[in-house]
Amino acid sequence: MRLGFMSNGFGAHPTGLLTAAFFEALSATPGIELHLFALNGPDGSAICNRLQAAAHRWHDVEARPHSATAGIIRSAGIDVLFDLRGWGGGGRPEVLAMRPAPVQVNWLAFPGTSGAPWIDYVVADPVVLPETLEPHFSEAVARLPRCFQPSDTRRAVPRAPSRQACGLPAQGVVFCCFNNSYKLNPASFARHMAVLRQVPGSVLWLLSGPGDADHRLHKAARAEGVDPSRLVFMPKQPQAEYLARLQLSDLFLDCNPYNAHTTASDALWAGCPVLTRPGETFAGRVAASLNHHLGLADMNMADDGAYIERAVALGTDPDALAALRKRVSQQRDTSTHFDMGDFAADFSALVRRMHDRRCSGLAPAPL
Repeated sequence: MRLGFMSNGFGAHPTGLLTAAFFEALSATPGIELHLFALNGPDGSAICNRLQAAAHRWHDVEARPHSATAGIIRSAGIDVLFDLRGWGGGGRPEVLAMRPAPVQVNWLAFPGTSGAPWIDYVVADPVVLPETLEPHFSEAVARLPRCFQPSDTRRAVPRAPSRQACGLPAQGVVFCCFNNSYKLNPASFARHMAVLRQVPGSVLWLLSGPGDADHRLHKAARAEGVDPSRLVFMPKQPQAEYLARLQLSDLFLDCNPYNAHTTASDALWAGCPVLTRPGETFAGRVAASLNHHLGLADMNMADDGAYIERAVALGTDPDALAALRKRVSQQRDTSTHFDMGDFAADFSALVRRMHDRRCSGLAPAPL
């Protein structure tokens, strides 16, 4: 099978960071020819170099018109084409609308349905896309027996810096939420503040936002009865430095309705537990899927009350928090969640079924 993947994230980008080790494993799978169609030019990063090395064919289509890109995909004889961007910024849905491949799939970067008649399947898993959501998807749902999201298991986690170097207090629990600031809606933020009020001496470590976002969050904390100094902001960091800092976080507090995706995977890889409340959409269930398939389903809370109660219980019980962090590290090393060889085997088997249906003249169907 010739498999094509089209994205504007084949470099130092969340998509590249998630897929590098997976593509390396997939390209070594017998019977697979891997083609990457890059909508972005090479950025010179180590991730980009790995992606280029993994691909059997690397197609630089950054400056190509849509019709030319579609022509290149057709000429390559791609059997199954994956859109790794969808309606997200920088994507090229126009290319797939020209039907350059007989089977076309929505996967990974767009957490929802394309609504497009030219997309045949969406790759998901039973947790992130349960059967109750299936009627709302235009695509046939193809479910992996694991979390649909791969991860780069070759990432080293450097030694953590000091708390002082990061602006963190010497003592006290460090809750973190490194989601982009636009995910911090009033309801999620109020939930975070409820936790801080009940865990004395704790702080919330946030990713610094654009414009006056940090100032506005300080004002919101004060309105919730929380000293604004208990919010600590981290500027965006290179991947390695970011992973190092995650080790200083005791517990990641997730958001709703759009929760942590790559960020949750990063936290778990660095040994930081993720507390989440699964929502009612694909975008609100990714962290829950990661926890479930890592053997940490008890970190998926049913409602806000249970979420706050669990966060406070962990924040006020050092032994329970230490045991949970140890469990995260053990599951990371022993579960199959971060095994990209197994991921590539499951993925290629699922895609083979899509391809075989097409070759037998059958329409796309749930797999």
